Amino acid sequence: MKLTRFIEVLFSKFLPSPFSIAILLTVVTMLLAFFFTEAPASESHALAILSYWEAGIWNESLLVFAYQMLLILVLGHILVLSKPMNFLIAALTDRVNSTSSAVVLVCVATMLVSFFNWGLGLIFGAIMARKVAEAAQIRGFQINYPLVGASGYVGLMIWHGGMSGSAPLKVAESGHLASLMNGVGDAAFISVLPDSISFSETIFSSSNLLLFGVLLFILPGFLYLIGKRVRTHATNLPIYSETIHNIQEIDASNRIDRSKYVGVAFGLLVLMALGYQYYSQIISFAITPNLLNFFMFGLALIMHGSISNFLNALEEAIRGASGILIQFPLYFGIMGIMRESGMVIEIADFFVSIATSTTLPIFTFFSAGLVNIFVPSGGGQWAVQGPIVIESALRLGVPLPKAIMALAYGDQITNMLQPFWALPLLGITKLKAREILPFTLLLMIVGCVVFLLGLWLL
Repeated sequence: MKLTRFIEVLFSKFLPSPFSIAILLTVVTMLLAFFFTEAPASESHALAILSYWEAGIWNESLLVFAYQMLLILVLGHILVLSKPMNFLIAALTDRVNSTSSAVVLVCVATMLVSFFNWGLGLIFGAIMARKVAEAAQIRGFQINYPLVGASGYVGLMIWHGGMSGSAPLKVAESGHLASLMNGVGDAAFISVLPDSISFSETIFSSSNLLLFGVLLFILPGFLYLIGKRVRTHATNLPIYSETIHNIQEIDASNRIDRSKYVGVAFGLLVLMALGYQYYSQIISFAITPNLLNFFMFGLALIMHGSISNFLNALEEAIRGASGILIQFPLYFGIMGIMRESGMVIEIADFFVSIATSTTLPIFTFFSAGLVNIFVPSGGGQWAVQGPIVIESALRLGVPLPKAIMALAYGDQITNMLQPFWALPLLGITKLKAREILPFTLLLMIVGCVVFLLGLWLL
């Protein structure tokens, strides 16, 4: 525990806000491009780098990607704020009577939900941990609340290998790989890229499902053993209210908003359009961000029952999305510099020079984990690191699905160390980062062992 306290103090003293980190990374990337890449013949090197940066920020395809990731978080949050989801959470927590039983329940449920959607899983795990604490104080038993809170965060350790993972979602889109590598790799490499990589080769591949199954067994067991040994204490929390609904007199101006039929009917219409438009993609497991968001949009309308309930939940959910909204364009600017200056190719050359087809996934895993500490966004990281991974994999003959999943595993594992995505959970549970960090670090170590063995053996 001394190590975790040291890291906690180090982070609190020296790690700035995620937005400040994005600015610092932008400046560092500009300096690296200026000193280590060739200047264009037609204009000033410094001005050219600024031009690359500006063009990257407003890259239209990447801005579409940013909005897709924003919707994944917001719609997932809206879903978990619905009455059916809260009824389910309350029914599950009624069975809890100790720390060990609580952590197993919260961990398993959060992992399963997060495999479907990371935004949904993040808020689901947070509310479930909070409801466990409320159940403990109502029924009069003691728990180790920080350990339960850490169990509710474990979904962020498996999310990128799930159905809402940024990299697998994007490569499943037709033409995304060629678009990402345009201007980065030479024509010979781009010509051999597949049009898309379906979920059957990434998320639903036998190796990824096996690793998820192993973690679904090992992590709850590991938390159960810890739960048997940690100290417990009484909790004292106000009952958490998922959304605040303004009671208004129903009149002609808000009758449609408050109708129990309009929202559900429109939600069903959305799902009908989904089935018609995406049927072939669904049966071939080619899950894309648009498909996933369209499904969650229709489902959320149905589960909230009325437009007014949906909008109240939206108001609550949008608060947790402000960070990625403003940070994504900065990461795209970094990608613009790296792409246009030739830095991507130089970095790929370095990895090719030190790696083999066997060790490249391992190097990718560790590098992705390191980058995630400073760029806490799977989507932003894919925009920056994706071209490097693709270029290196093509040169060394590593299957692209394996290389992409190595990046996904590395990106997700250090979420247990990086507190950025824990902010919504901490706000809901009223825990502090220093309270859950000792346990999430232990979970990270277990996860590293599983993922590295998987990349080495499978």
